[in-house]
Amino acid sequence: MGNASGTEPLYKNPEQPVSVRVQDLLDRMTVEEKLAQLTSRWFHELQERQAPSPTKLRALLADGIGQISRVGGSSTLPPAEVARAGNAVQRFLLQETRLGVPAILHEESCVGYMGLGGTIFPQMIGVASSWDPALAREMAVEIRRQLLAVGARQTLAPVLDVARDPRWGRTEETFGEDPWLVAQFGMAVVEGLQGKDPKTGLMATGKHFVGHSASIGGRNCAPADLGPRTLWDVYLAPFQAAIQQSRLRSIMNAYPELDGDLVAASRAVLTDLLRHELGFEGLVVSDYESISMIHDPYRVAPDVRAAAVLALRAGIDVELPTRACYGDPLRAALEAGEVSPDEVEAAVQRVLQAKFDLGLFEAPYVDEAAAVSTFETPAQRHLAREVARRSLVLLKNEAGVLPLRGPLAIAVIGPNADEPRHLLGDYSYPSMLELMRYAPMPRMVFLPEVDDDDMRLHSVRVPSVLEEIRALAGDRSRVAWARGCGVADPDRSGFERAVAAAGEADVVILVLGDRAGLVPSCTTGETRDRADLGLPGVQEDLARAVGAVGRPVVAVLVNGRPLATPWLHENVSAVLEAWLPGEEGATAIAEVLFGRANPGGKLPITVPRSVGQVPLNYNLKATGARSHWYGDYVETSSRPLYAFGHGLSYTRFEYDDLRLSPASAASGEVVEVSVTLANRGDMVGDEVVQLYVRDEFASVTRPVKELKGFCRVTVNSGEKCRVVFHLPVDALAFYNQSLDLVVEAGAIQVFVGSSSEDIRAEGRFQIVGEPITSVERRVFTCPVDVTRLP
Repeated sequence: MGNASGTEPLYKNPEQPVSVRVQDLLDRMTVEEKLAQLTSRWFHELQERQAPSPTKLRALLADGIGQISRVGGSSTLPPAEVARAGNAVQRFLLQETRLGVPAILHEESCVGYMGLGGTIFPQMIGVASSWDPALAREMAVEIRRQLLAVGARQTLAPVLDVARDPRWGRTEETFGEDPWLVAQFGMAVVEGLQGKDPKTGLMATGKHFVGHSASIGGRNCAPADLGPRTLWDVYLAPFQAAIQQSRLRSIMNAYPELDGDLVAASRAVLTDLLRHELGFEGLVVSDYESISMIHDPYRVAPDVRAAAVLALRAGIDVELPTRACYGDPLRAALEAGEVSPDEVEAAVQRVLQAKFDLGLFEAPYVDEAAAVSTFETPAQRHLAREVARRSLVLLKNEAGVLPLRGPLAIAVIGPNADEPRHLLGDYSYPSMLELMRYAPMPRMVFLPEVDDDDMRLHSVRVPSVLEEIRALAGDRSRVAWARGCGVADPDRSGFERAVAAAGEADVVILVLGDRAGLVPSCTTGETRDRADLGLPGVQEDLARAVGAVGRPVVAVLVNGRPLATPWLHENVSAVLEAWLPGEEGATAIAEVLFGRANPGGKLPITVPRSVGQVPLNYNLKATGARSHWYGDYVETSSRPLYAFGHGLSYTRFEYDDLRLSPASAASGEVVEVSVTLANRGDMVGDEVVQLYVRDEFASVTRPVKELKGFCRVTVNSGEKCRVVFHLPVDALAFYNQSLDLVVEAGAIQVFVGSSSEDIRAEGRFQIVGEPITSVERRVFTCPVDVTRLP
């Protein structure tokens, strides 16, 4: 295909159909130019003195490039300079390469734009604790604005892994243990990031397809031991939802193997399953270095050339974060006939399709001056605070010790009380810069120019919990402070001062937990897997010493995973789960402690009482939650410390008048499940009304309970409202013995309540019709109406 000499190429004509433009451009490409589109370069590889180097651009991008990795996330540039640097790279590609093909610039955004000045929202396990997908969508829209302002068109988020083993360090990056809940938040974030039009939005990237979170022993990148029905019923569900309902545009492969089949090298997973069965039509990018890892450490390929062939044939279109296997090794394999030109062109076609869809050929540049006004605005900080407020979960409140009232002598104690950095998740910018400065990390980037600790930790303003407690305590209260100990070190020398401070206080606020990140000093985050789920270091010993003083103790947990700490929960007066609440987290915590805000978050993951119970998700099978036949373990109860969906409030809610209509329904129909919710306390508050179902008898074993709907409702003191769930019968479909998606006739139990264990109303309806009805696609929506009652 081509045009007469001197005429504008078809691929540069925006009036032409995208398919025509893609084919025209593909026909003009040399082998080198095609392979370049399947590769990427770190921005720092192109840098010299904080700016793109013309010499390096000519040396590394002469044939074009598929993607540029993290202009902001791998540099110390502020937003306007990130935009300028990205424009410079695009200008070189458009003006100084033969075909003028722009690059896709990608960034990370697991807690917001991971670059200097990016808003740092709560970690996703906290976002899920809000049980408010609409708020998550609003957050994602703001993240999109910041990413677009610096020129990024793809983001490596969200994480759609279902987390059922909290030993895994990346649990904090997930939306929790339940496939329905993860799907709701995944769809909301994907839609917020992508927008309705790809030309004005981002490519969201669902990761990690599939099974990364199920690695044995909670060890990052270890094999995932999953049966096919568990894979379909649980781990694929959020990806199905994002692909089929939210039109997810990109996928990142998982590192591990599934029963000996390494995902990065698996055509069965990345093409047959992902594209043919789930209907995915977008771009597949490699998780960083996962193609090289096919050779080492996974040893499925004898060298990186063979690894490149396996990955390309499996269905990975672009190698990230830099050109290692899809460059010279893939070229050698192509020349040797180990991979065909058609296989290469199929991947290039998808890359070019994505670039045309994003409108990069018509609008490759961004307004550099406008980037400044898109960052650190009052509206962004307000949103970050609102997300943090809604993420807080009150686990315990004995004798109503919270909220704190009146003039008080307060002792604030603990390693996370005066450390703003400890409020941030592992994929925050300060955390990632620590990794880039960590020289022993193999193949990672070392940035010797980053030596300003204050800049690293406060790329945006992050107050500490201590600072915000002092701000809200008032002039008539006295606030003392003692660190007590570090997060993970064994030093107890600070105990004496902490005990003394507690002895002079009316109430003690213990701020304990984790430090998130990817370096050895961190206790949660990627690569920071744990064999024990207690408080790190000597923090529990500190809590015991302070608790022995006899003052009321409020424990604020700043942590990335559920902590199995039964002594703490049984011996303190109140426990507030804050997770990793981001830049406005300290303010949100202080507001809840002093009653300026009423906590309404709920747990998106079960809290075990012992690591030996793991996995302990609420939706186990009938015999999975107990040790037959006595029920408990020899040493401890088999019940969780706190159940999935648990969370208290400063007010009291009552449920009444459950109704189901109709009493029987068939596949394709809807059952209305309604209940009256009343606030019987004296404070406005939020309640998350949760709808669970149980298939009483089925052809395969089914969970004892499954979440199928929820709604966070704000109710004024003395107010009542009617909450109506419109439950599609097809939302109860499951995979039978033949792995067919079916609805089976029979009785369905319905549970409505305040948590998976705090059930306030029960009912039943019948699925009628044929004994087995095939369902084409899973249903992930259960609309909810809320009506205020007089």
